[in-house]
Amino acid sequence: MMGRRVFITMVTGSILAAPPAAGARQTGKVYHIGHVSLTSSEGMAPYLEAFEEGLRELGYLKGRDFIIESRSANGNPELMREAAAELVRLNVDVILTGVNEGVVAARQATTTIPIVMVYAIDPVGAGFIKSLAHPGGNITGGTFEASPLIYGKQLEYLQQINPKLRRVAFLWNPAATAARAYLEATKDGARRLNVEVQSVEVRKLQDFHGGFAAIARRRAEAMIVVADPVTLQARTQIAQSAARYALPVVASRSEFVEAGALLSYGPHPVERWRRAAVYVDKLLKGANPAELPVEQPSTFELVINLKVAKSLGLTLPQLLLVQADKVIQ
Repeated sequence: MMGRRVFITMVTGSILAAPPAAGARQTGKVYHIGHVSLTSSEGMAPYLEAFEEGLRELGYLKGRDFIIESRSANGNPELMREAAAELVRLNVDVILTGVNEGVVAARQATTTIPIVMVYAIDPVGAGFIKSLAHPGGNITGGTFEASPLIYGKQLEYLQQINPKLRRVAFLWNPAATAARAYLEATKDGARRLNVEVQSVEVRKLQDFHGGFAAIARRRAEAMIVVADPVTLQARTQIAQSAARYALPVVASRSEFVEAGALLSYGPHPVERWRRAAVYVDKLLKGANPAELPVEQPSTFELVINLKVAKSLGLTLPQLLLVQADKVIQ
């Protein structure tokens, strides 16, 4: 580990180096940026604010240089396709979306308007792009996790907290892209640490009750959660159920920690939205999305919920607290 954060090589080119702020822009062109999301407008607010901040840093002013046409499916994946199709009918200049479902919907709606993924999961495996270096087609942007290896890191954090740790439940949705790769990476890390990984599958919200019953029967001592639309939607339920079983929960997204998980280790979602502004800027200036390399995150944040640690009767190592980027009291 290198200081407060771990750096991982990313597949990208110098073309993506963020330029200095462009200053005042007087092009006379008002760009229409389409945004399609599964989450409600209220839930997306902090992420879009980060994206707009990224554009401001590049010299764009909202209203003068760009407007955002945002369409939400309000948690219903079946509405994603129509939301994306509406943006195409509006003839937006570029479509921005955060999750794989949004990429699928946008790709079904258009093969010509550039699509920017904010943090797609395994976009090559999902068939969105040909490769990270040469995406092909009209889709480019960023991925969420640089490597499944971060799940091995999460196991290491759990063992730092409990050196006697031997059984860890792995809560995941087999239907989620790349989730199986995360399971295998966790198992690889577990073998090195002499920890047993117990697979617990959840495909829909109704599966969580049975999932936690299985975790209790197997006497798991901690739990790792794979983030996907199903588990994200159930993050409060997951935290509450884990509290009843006195299970420390680790995830890759800080939203789980805010809902009551013990800690998270992964890329900063808000920062990924700010970074997406660089892609939109390049595309609005005429870059070809087929040749604009897809970027993997290079820095990761560790977030700890100290209140949850105390409720579980855990004394966290001082070294771990020092490494944390954020501690929730």
